[in-house]
Amino acid sequence: MPSPAPNSITVRRDRLRGTLLEAGADALLVTALPNIRYLTGFTGSAAFLVVRGAPPDLFVTDGRYRTQVEQELGADLEVVIAREKPFSAVREAARERGIARLAFERAHLSVAAWEEWRAGSGPEPVGSDGWVEALRAVKAPDEIAAIERAAGIADGAFGEILARVRPGIEERALALELDRLLVEGGAERPAFETIAAFGERTALPHARPGRRALARGELVLLDFGAVVDGYHSDMTRTVSLGTPPEELAGVYRIVVEAQAAAFEGIRPGLTGREADALARDVITARGYGERFDHSLGHGIGLEVHERPRVSRVSEDLLEPYAVVTVEPGVYIPGTGGVRVEDDVVVGPQGARILTAAPRDTLITL
Repeated sequence: MPSPAPNSITVRRDRLRGTLLEAGADALLVTALPNIRYLTGFTGSAAFLVVRGAPPDLFVTDGRYRTQVEQELGADLEVVIAREKPFSAVREAARERGIARLAFERAHLSVAAWEEWRAGSGPEPVGSDGWVEALRAVKAPDEIAAIERAAGIADGAFGEILARVRPGIEERALALELDRLLVEGGAERPAFETIAAFGERTALPHARPGRRALARGELVLLDFGAVVDGYHSDMTRTVSLGTPPEELAGVYRIVVEAQAAAFEGIRPGLTGREADALARDVITARGYGERFDHSLGHGIGLEVHERPRVSRVSEDLLEPYAVVTVEPGVYIPGTGGVRVEDDVVVGPQGARILTAAPRDTLITL
């Protein structure tokens, strides 16, 4: 049976060295902060990491983080505290250590940084794509545990927010109240900008909360999550204040049926495209295929959107111990929409659902 990814940060960097060697690079310059946290444990907001073909690896930051580095980093990292221009310090340190070909994260390096690098002497830059993200797609037991705690906090906040759903409340007020409940429940912060949408605005998949006030007979869509130890949860629930329009009540049943089909069918070895089809085929068969116009889901972890992608075009493989969202939706412009979203672990035998708030029938308040 496949095992989860290792907890050890040192082992994570060792696994990355194999990719370096295969690519013919001497080292990888890591600039994306979630990747730096994954590979070092550093939680600050300014740093660079150079993973070399053999230890020690090089960590560069500035004086603001001197004490934090001492608290968070292992002794196996060589630390450089740059007095100014840390990016230039990376280049000089790499050159001094004989690094000739330095891979960089193509998706995370700005044009300005690229031009700065090319303007000075130093290792030859070589592009790379998704090396660390591929490792992050398979979660270690402590990562899954953190996501599960974040999901539990979101579940609790949802249970409490229902009492605040009342006629006249504005979307932005309900969203702010939900954010407060998440933090009071133990979250470091909300996982992203909470969505609260009412009535016809529930047909906007990423509606931003506004001054729209709630009336009876309208749907309420809430999309929110919590962060615990840097790891995110992400869930959506759709409820109704009073009796909803008949078509939307039927749409809710279709969305839940589609999600249940995905829960039943998700397993290791599927591509993101195949997993997406598990739910999409149900919605299409019920006549709403054109109204489900986003992907079924995405990986979740140190970022709220990460690999693997679960979409109509994704060839990402679902590996054992990936954690993904399953979020089918149907959106009817001018009328309203329904989305139900949960976080699941792709276990060796199938899906294990981490979010537990009720979903099987439409909650009517």
